[in-house]
Amino acid sequence: MSRTIMITGASSGIGAATARRFLEAGWQVGLFARRKEALEAVAEEHANAHVLCGDITEPEQVAQAFERLAASTGRIDALFNNAGLFTPQAPIDEVPIEDWRRAVEVNLTGMFVAARAAFGQMRRQDPQGGRIINNGSISAHVPREGAAPYTATKHAITGLTRQISLDGRPFDIACGQIDIGNALTDIMQEVTERARRLGEAPPETFEVEHVADAVLQMASLPLHANVQFMTLMATKMPYIGRG
Repeated sequence: MSRTIMITGASSGIGAATARRFLEAGWQVGLFARRKEALEAVAEEHANAHVLCGDITEPEQVAQAFERLAASTGRIDALFNNAGLFTPQAPIDEVPIEDWRRAVEVNLTGMFVAARAAFGQMRRQDPQGGRIINNGSISAHVPREGAAPYTATKHAITGLTRQISLDGRPFDIACGQIDIGNALTDIMQEVTERARRLGEAPPETFEVEHVADAVLQMASLPLHANVQFMTLMATKMPYIGRG
């Protein structure tokens, strides 16, 4: 019997690449994001894909998506809690309050809401249990310049990961976090091209498919084993030795 994973933010970037990897591996995959056409493009030619359109900031839409996926597949074995955004960079006194609130709403509250829905389903199902994988960031450890909203929310995700790990033990619910640095998504490709146009050295990057492989590895472990924290990054990016 194939296993089931819900992937939030599955319409592009890391979410889409990871969804394709799980589909190829034969998992039943719930694809959750706002853009239906983009989700359908990821799901194309995969009978084991479940397009679940919704907004991560709307708890009822998130809960309904989990209910629909569980009804279709019988259970949910894993969540890749991936949806997030990066607000425009600025010193803290120039960060609009709305940017702060939006980052907290998506990157923290949205991930809490998805984890809450997954935890409830995993606790109720028979056999009990499952795995939640939170997408942190290198910014969960050290910040980039001008990124107070993003950095604060990603530090908070580390605390959420630890709390879910602790609270999930009685129910065979494992929780881990993957912290990713400079995977070559469309956004990072734009950053690279802009640097080249300006005559600057482009950032060190690596292929996003390696993230998908790592998440699959984490999700495929038996529930008595867990990758608590994984850092996956471009080898030469300025993380080790910063400051």
